[in-house]
Amino acid sequence: MEYLSFEQDRKYDLILLGRIAIDFNPLDYYKTLAESETFRKYVGGSPANIAVGLSRLGKKCGFFARVSQDRFGEFAVNFFKGEGIDTSHIRTCVNGESLGLTFTEILSHDESSILMYRNGIADLALCPEDIDEDYLKESKAILISGTALAASPSREAALKAVALAKKNGLRVIFDIDYRAYNWKNEDEIALYYCAVARDSDIILGSREEYDLTERFLGLDGTDEASAAYWCAGQASVVVVKHGREGSTAYTRDGNSYSIRPFPVEALKEFGGGDGYASSFLYGIFNGLEMMDCLELGSASASMLVASHGCSPDMPTVEELKAFIKKEKEQYGEMVARVE
Repeated sequence: MEYLSFEQDRKYDLILLGRIAIDFNPLDYYKTLAESETFRKYVGGSPANIAVGLSRLGKKCGFFARVSQDRFGEFAVNFFKGEGIDTSHIRTCVNGESLGLTFTEILSHDESSILMYRNGIADLALCPEDIDEDYLKESKAILISGTALAASPSREAALKAVALAKKNGLRVIFDIDYRAYNWKNEDEIALYYCAVARDSDIILGSREEYDLTERFLGLDGTDEASAAYWCAGQASVVVVKHGREGSTAYTRDGNSYSIRPFPVEALKEFGGGDGYASSFLYGIFNGLEMMDCLELGSASASMLVASHGCSPDMPTVEELKAFIKKEKEQYGEMVARVE
């Protein structure tokens, strides 16, 4: 079923905008960062991970971003090229900005934390002049990551991209992607999140992220109220994620669809949301039924929390299908569905 239509004569399925970072995940598990000595390096950042995930699933992606003019920037761009992601609009910084560095701490199956270095950061140096309208015209949709709204000039670049997307018939996807870093206060968060959400066709976020977005709207803080408000405006699909409790997609026609996570032995707590977004959006682009979109998203999320990395461990379509088949054989046909 098609929940929203896309312009089909476009080169790219999705152009993403926002954060590219470097993740360092420990190889000596269940130690503090003070005790860890060995790490593996990955390309990270939520929109970067989603781009890789969609590319692995056969979708064509482009990207608006700034990266550092050093070996880390080179590493990120080369990784994207290897994944088939267009890098023609990923530009290097000219004032010495650095890619964000993320050091993860995996203390147990249930406890992880992240230490981030984000001073003089490259992704927030994206500027309005970087947003090319002709490039946007080649895409079916654009994805805005909420972190891109945290500071200027990146926030103006994001708002320009949304305005040009609306002008040129692109669907706008908003991954709220709240991270506390770089924001000054919750009023500022609400103003910019709300500005993008009001122009978005698909919104993805946790309950906390919707609460931040809706700070001034006088809603009652329930998922149903959030869905009703946004679907009464531009949104066709509103997804509310509740971590281990699962997620629910609300559609403009008033229906809702819920799913639980597939059971796995988790290695870490992070990365699942990016896997979820990429596989869920793959289903949306392919016109699948909403429960099938949710099933793909939930499966990818479970696979990612059970893996060591994020971007390099994004599954292919065949791997997703094999995982779902195996889980259903072990736990039952309706293991994740709660229709």
